[in-house]
Amino acid sequence: MTNSTTSRARGHALPFAHDALTHVELTHIEKRVENWIRFGHEAQEQILDRRRRIFSFHPGSVFAFVRWAANDFGTIASRIDILRAVASGEPCQTVPFVRPGGEILLRVAGWPKVEQVLRHIDAVEKAGIDACAVSPDHWRHVGNRLNAGEPPRVYTMVRHRAWLRRREIVP
Repeated sequence: MTNSTTSRARGHALPFAHDALTHVELTHIEKRVENWIRFGHEAQEQILDRRRRIFSFHPGSVFAFVRWAANDFGTIASRIDILRAVASGEPCQTVPFVRPGGEILLRVAGWPKVEQVLRHIDAVEKAGIDACAVSPDHWRHVGNRLNAGEPPRVYTMVRHRAWLRRREIVP
């Protein structure tokens, strides 16, 4: 039996199913399906073919995963998820195209809300803050406020420094 056959016999059809990384399958079919990573520090990238690739993230990494799909009549789905990659065996929520899943920090659907999140990410980065390092509570706040139809608070350098200090003293 080959390694791939052995892997399938154990119930894992994918060669990377045993590692500790979180894998995100990205697809790009012009004007039909566009899945991409808006921010995140990938540990590795695997190109499957000219339309698909897999980004992998270390446990604890935070990344934004955008999914958009359309048909002949226009956009049929758009959503953004900001996720924290989980460690092997850690509980997680399932998200399409993300294996094994992740801790959902933000989840919004519908292009107007997705666009607001993208603008919020742009503002964070314009302030000189790496979006991956933003407080997870802030991403939860942004998602909750947008889903309630309210504007989120701005994430400032002062808030970011407070988060970094809190992280130093609270494990």
